[in-house]
Amino acid sequence: MKKNILISAVLVAGSLSLASCDDFLTTQNTTQGNDESFLDSDASVLATTSPLYNYVWNNFNDKAYYSMGDGRSNNLTARWSDYIFPYTNFTETALSPGLEDSWNALYSVVAQSNNVINRIQKYSSSAVSDAAKTQGIAEARFMRGLAYWYIGSLWNKGIIYTNTIEASGNTVTPAHRMTDVIEFAIRDMEFAAANLSESQANPGRVTCYSAYGMLSRFYLSMAGLTTDGEYDGANIATDFDRGNRNTYYLDLAKKAALKCMEGPYSLLENYGDLFAVKTWNNNNESVFQLQWLSGSTDAIGWGANNPISSYFSWSTMVGETNWGNATFASYDLVRTYDPQDRIRRHYTICTVGEVYPDLNTKNDGYIYNVTEADYEKKCNVKKHVIGKLDDNGQSYQQSSGVNTYMMRLAEVYLNYTEAAMGNSASTSDTEYFNRVRERAGMPRLGTVTYSDLIYERRIEFAFEGLFWYDLLRRSYYQQSEVVNYLNHQDRNASYEWDESEDCQYAKTADADDVSTATVAHLTLPISDVDRGRNPLLGKDPVVYEFGPREINVNDLFK
Repeated sequence: MKKNILISAVLVAGSLSLASCDDFLTTQNTTQGNDESFLDSDASVLATTSPLYNYVWNNFNDKAYYSMGDGRSNNLTARWSDYIFPYTNFTETALSPGLEDSWNALYSVVAQSNNVINRIQKYSSSAVSDAAKTQGIAEARFMRGLAYWYIGSLWNKGIIYTNTIEASGNTVTPAHRMTDVIEFAIRDMEFAAANLSESQANPGRVTCYSAYGMLSRFYLSMAGLTTDGEYDGANIATDFDRGNRNTYYLDLAKKAALKCMEGPYSLLENYGDLFAVKTWNNNNESVFQLQWLSGSTDAIGWGANNPISSYFSWSTMVGETNWGNATFASYDLVRTYDPQDRIRRHYTICTVGEVYPDLNTKNDGYIYNVTEADYEKKCNVKKHVIGKLDDNGQSYQQSSGVNTYMMRLAEVYLNYTEAAMGNSASTSDTEYFNRVRERAGMPRLGTVTYSDLIYERRIEFAFEGLFWYDLLRRSYYQQSEVVNYLNHQDRNASYEWDESEDCQYAKTADADDVSTATVAHLTLPISDVDRGRNPLLGKDPVVYEFGPREINVNDLFK
């Protein structure tokens, strides 16, 4: 059972309000009714930042995490879910379900991170140490920076603001340019890297090494979005098929990955242990996880629970709530697995004949077959599916008690490899890449090409909400290649078990409702609801005026 040290103080007076709002910039004033006596100790600052690890991310985790990361990229097929299939099929419109929810979910993180920062700055008594205030602000900026990276990546623009109360009084405001949104995210994360402690106050808290890991991801994005040198507001790339990236940010991505590796992280020896209940939460490979409470939703309340398992569970024998029969691995993902890649396939997707001792334990395990109701002969999702309460002692209906991976050390290793490859066709700097491969039982490679790298990223992190962002990052400088790739993915193709095929499955029919991918599909539309509230969201984005840099990157990477 997971210890709840980190989030036990969430319900103290003055904790964050997550009331439903009419506009994503509108939140309840969480400082009203509190005075300086609320933040009267270092522990009170710790309590103030605790909800940033769970409650504020709840709506993102509930659907957008996998619908955008894996549905859009065609790792998932879900014919029933309008939160997934329009995005897989490139048939979404500004009226599609999920757009408003995803946008608002990420802005919930921004809004409440701002509230935390402003509260610490304004309502801390003299009894609160400067170190605690700096740590608390750095945690909030870590979260805000990550939310803005998602916003900029998905919508190619976003509204940047730092004071939620002021912003709620003027909700008709223009969006800012994508490069400015990513730059804002970078500056937040650089502040976090410079000011977070090296060790955790409680299990699951982010450290400076967590921030360096995220910076390795952010810098790779900026490398494709800009031309030479540090971003100055003007050196924005306009040729998206130029085939090369900004070496300044590639170098920073490599340095950031190496700094993260100096932290306490290590790859788990067995890939399956990453998704086993007893070794899932806050393990040695976790750079950052969302922290969810264990227990029934009646006991812990909605908002601190993790419901993902329910969306992927596919049998009454493996979950209390089951919608996963109609949410299964895409044919394109199934056929992509190298025949040697048996370990990762076993723990990620269910294929005929695979045995899962952790499921249906009272009957000595579960053998996956082709007789599951409604959607026979497909590959259901195994990752996230951990069984029932009598299997593991913690999984309740829509509350699995396991955390959500936001970054693992394996990603940092592959970020390093991508940065090391730079603008070359391949790299021989393969040590970290091969550590990920070897853990999966795959042979080492002497040189790594982009094809090798993108295979590794897709298979290693399938259903962990990452692959769409990998493709977007490539599209910043190889756009035509990515669009062509999207149009050859067999999106939503039907398939069934066929032992004569290398992957044990054969395509039976193409989908008849998939649109041809275009450059426009690399950017999500903003929902009609949000544009109705703020018509300026439909206009061209504007420049964000940055102040002086707070952090000198030369100092950051000494």
